[in-house]
Amino acid sequence: MGQRSRSFEELVAEGAAVPTEGWDFSWFEGRATEERPSWGYAVSLVDRLAAATAALDLQTGGGEVLDFALGRAPKTPALTVATEGWPPNVTQATALLAPRGVAVVAVPEDAPLPFADVAFDLVSSRHPVRAPWAEIARVLRPGGTYFAQHVGPRSVFELVEYFLGPQPDEVRDARHPDRERAEALAAGLEVVDLRAETLGVEFHDIAAVVHFLRKVVWMVPGFTIEAYRPRLRALHERIESDGPFVAHSTRHLFVARKPGDGDSGRG
Repeated sequence: MGQRSRSFEELVAEGAAVPTEGWDFSWFEGRATEERPSWGYAVSLVDRLAAATAALDLQTGGGEVLDFALGRAPKTPALTVATEGWPPNVTQATALLAPRGVAVVAVPEDAPLPFADVAFDLVSSRHPVRAPWAEIARVLRPGGTYFAQHVGPRSVFELVEYFLGPQPDEVRDARHPDRERAEALAAGLEVVDLRAETLGVEFHDIAAVVHFLRKVVWMVPGFTIEAYRPRLRALHERIESDGPFVAHSTRHLFVARKPGDGDSGRG
């Protein structure tokens, strides 16, 4: 809230200058807030990792969540591997996770996983762009678990539609947990737990909006400051006069199990 005396141009320049690598959102402290889901994904992952012997973290970002969980697990899997598709994040995750013995493999989000069948008893992911259900089912051992937190439908759509206008239903309802449940079942997985929550989000200045849209690139595809400067200026003036821009994120906890013997990785 302490940024109100600064000009639109200063704030936009600041938001444009912040590095976007990884999934560390600490820069937003004091500039944007988001409620956290009640299930505490990162803390819950600690127990899952402690119970696993071979773990795979999909689309790990900069590796921050996996690093947090491994650092707090009383014991860790004999084998832990992570994948990531964006080259700057691959570099950051490798630097963070290599000291923990975790190999980070560069894998495009839409590519098959370069691992053998039934290689892992735990597959985890926090905010995958898309869950590759058939591949998850293939690499899980019988009795193994997929444990993840997904972004839900219409997440932060107040901000998305501020810039893009009303979106069609197929866009608004993408990532719906019911749809993902059906896809997991079609891949041969059993859905053990599926919980969804809607959470408050507030943007306190336009720098936070600019950085968010640069970092979470699928929110407003092709976002650039120049293309959206008039809308950014109008939103800056709105925040200055009315206070924080309020939106709502959606998250769901997804726990699925591959049928078969054994309970490894169930936590």
